[in-house]
Amino acid sequence: MGEYNCSLLSNGEENAQQHQRRQDQTALYTQLVISIALGTVAFITFCTLRPRWKGLYAARKRQKNAASKLPPLPDTFLGWIPVLYRISEEQVLASAGLDAYVFLSFFKMAIKFLAVTFFFALVVILPINVHYMHYSFPPGKALGVLDYSPNLNVSFPTRSIHDLRPDAAFVAQDGSRSDPSNILWMYVVFTYLFSALAMYLLVTTTQKIISIRQEYLGGQTTVTDRTIRLSGIPLGLRDEAKIKETIEDLEIGKVESVILCRDWEELDDLMAQRLTILRKLEEAWTVHLGHTRAGSTQASRERAQSRAAAREDAPLLGDGEQHEQSHVAPYGQDRPKTRIWYGFLGLQSRSVDAIDYFEERLRRLDEKIRTTRDKEFTPMPLAFVTLDSVAACQMAVQATVDPKPMQLLANPAPAPSDVIWQNTYVTRSSRITRAWSVTLIILILTVFWTALLVPIAGLVSLKSICSVWPQLAFALDSNPISQSLVATGLPTALISLLTVLVPFLYYWLSTQQGMLSQGEVEMSLISKNFFFTFFNLFVLFTIFGTSFITFSKVNDTLAGASKDASEIARKLATSLQDLDYFYINLIILQALGLFPFRLLEFGSVALYPINLIGAKTPRDYAELVQPPVFSYGFYLPQTLLIFVICTVYSVLQSSWLILFFGLVYFLIGSFIYKYQLLYAMDHRQHSTGQAWLIICNCVVVGLLFFQIAMTGLLALRTAFYRSILIIPLLAGTVWFNIVFRRTFDPLMKFIALRSLGSKPPFGDVSPGESRYEQETDRGRAVDEDDETGLRYINPNLIIPLEEVWLAKSRANGTSHRDEAIEEQDV
Repeated sequence: MGEYNCSLLSNGEENAQQHQRRQDQTALYTQLVISIALGTVAFITFCTLRPRWKGLYAARKRQKNAASKLPPLPDTFLGWIPVLYRISEEQVLASAGLDAYVFLSFFKMAIKFLAVTFFFALVVILPINVHYMHYSFPPGKALGVLDYSPNLNVSFPTRSIHDLRPDAAFVAQDGSRSDPSNILWMYVVFTYLFSALAMYLLVTTTQKIISIRQEYLGGQTTVTDRTIRLSGIPLGLRDEAKIKETIEDLEIGKVESVILCRDWEELDDLMAQRLTILRKLEEAWTVHLGHTRAGSTQASRERAQSRAAAREDAPLLGDGEQHEQSHVAPYGQDRPKTRIWYGFLGLQSRSVDAIDYFEERLRRLDEKIRTTRDKEFTPMPLAFVTLDSVAACQMAVQATVDPKPMQLLANPAPAPSDVIWQNTYVTRSSRITRAWSVTLIILILTVFWTALLVPIAGLVSLKSICSVWPQLAFALDSNPISQSLVATGLPTALISLLTVLVPFLYYWLSTQQGMLSQGEVEMSLISKNFFFTFFNLFVLFTIFGTSFITFSKVNDTLAGASKDASEIARKLATSLQDLDYFYINLIILQALGLFPFRLLEFGSVALYPINLIGAKTPRDYAELVQPPVFSYGFYLPQTLLIFVICTVYSVLQSSWLILFFGLVYFLIGSFIYKYQLLYAMDHRQHSTGQAWLIICNCVVVGLLFFQIAMTGLLALRTAFYRSILIIPLLAGTVWFNIVFRRTFDPLMKFIALRSLGSKPPFGDVSPGESRYEQETDRGRAVDEDDETGLRYINPNLIIPLEEVWLAKSRANGTSHRDEAIEEQDV
């Protein structure tokens, strides 16, 4: 086999630069064609299926009272678009709550920022690049029509900021000579301008959100608003009466109730075992009764679901008879058998009747659960204290209750349905150990992602491929379309796949930290996923993208970088300029290709047949029709990464392209997420808008990275005076973040006393539109409070022991003939 010389991939440095730009342009057009094709197919499919699959694409509208007052969307192909567009912020807040309002507010802020920066990039930065840097505009000849003849007379960007030095004269396209230091001043000016613009938008948007949040929460008087979470309770005070006396001695208000958390682990384990046995018994009964899925109408399923939601005496997981006619048709089978193991080391076994066996196990578990509920559990240093007014609650959480550190710490309580009761009896030391263990795992995973990103980043550069697989590199070099697919399409697809899959792992890690509420888990997930997307998928990938060629050079490069910090700056500065088209293609894929698939809810549609195959019991079929859940921790970090990328590249050579497609990304994303949050997906309103604090921190991190990158770019071009002028901006951004957090953090965490009793910001909110509507629905079965339908108590202490959910009747022989007749009428 012949020898391959990677230097022969292009002839000469100037030809190599032109050749690379031709490939970048080819990759851009190829990505546009592929993304538009994918997005168009997904969008047409969604518009076709939306009126037919309302159980999926209008699930929230049909099942949630909070969405009942939203305008109905027409069943026409595109008629739903103007109706959705006209939905106001008032309706978003009333229907979807503060979390959704904050999420969409970030999109509006990003659109404003990108619109202004795109204007300056198009009017000022681009003309300077075209005139002084020989930047081609528009890139290439015509869309999809490129001529690769050597005699092609097309101007390519033969200069970049790397070529500009203050001590060298610069010849423009018209032949005039100009001082390059004037051009370098442009980077300093726009770094200051765009940073100031981002800070201004952060402050104004935060002020608006705080105003809405204070008025919105100030008018609430629910149990959640009047309850504090009291932790660090000493042994001598672990009694409901003593806690009540201690709080009332503070003379801030009267205590209505105290729920002292106890070690309910034994009871919770029994209830978990019971649910497992219950499912096995239902499966055995289903096999015996011989039920298979029968044809049914969507209307019958929806009617059954609406009746299940209306029944106050329904079991926790639903009423089986209300789905039976929708999903099953009878035919007889023999009683199923199950094998049990016994004897020494469980080596002996025998087959027994499955129904009798599981019914007996269920009966024994029920007796044990009833006995366990009457036991006296060990008290834990955590309690939920409900006061008589919101003002008393806010005074307690905003003050220091006890003079001893880490004792009697008062914090706002999560909603009762938001509490993770299994974590209320986890000790503080165990919770700290779990947190540090998860942090260590994340650090190990960071090293793993780094090793995984090396080959992905190597695909971006043809010379990187040549150093590992020269035959492939020369084959790609002779075929521009194939090279664009491998060097740009494949890495962007793999990066997008990682942003989808990795959050599931980080979500599981967040649930293992022992946090007390789902809201805390959600906030932790946002932070973890942003760290992964920003540090691994942007910072490290940028460094590896053009600098680390092979695995053998990684250790040498890392060793050199550890000895000389400027090595990292040089690699980062060089890669940022060289990877501009890669990030443009990534944004194009996300905006035009993948966003429509998100609207289509491709994951739910693809998994439905798989879940349908495994579904046997009425409970399984009922779970199939539940709406998909919208998790901010899965979607927000990726959006923040796109915003950071646009910010970092806002002054560089291809800024107009990145800002344009970034603007398209946020315009499309705001519309699609608005539809999903209001009509399609179920989402729990956990944090009352506190995700905005994380958003602000991430934006500031992006600004700092942007300023550091510009400082490094100027310094490496020996423009030291101009790079030094950006250092005060770095210090000012850090100072801005400190002052910003001191000023606005308390107002995003607490309710100001002067806001209490204020009217809702957009008029009166009906009970069905309250942010506690969903909590009321989930907690109605365990409620004993007439005010909101909620109270703080472990549900396993009081919920009825659910019966077996069968197709025709309960295991105890009861049936609902009226419901069956009504289903048949449907």
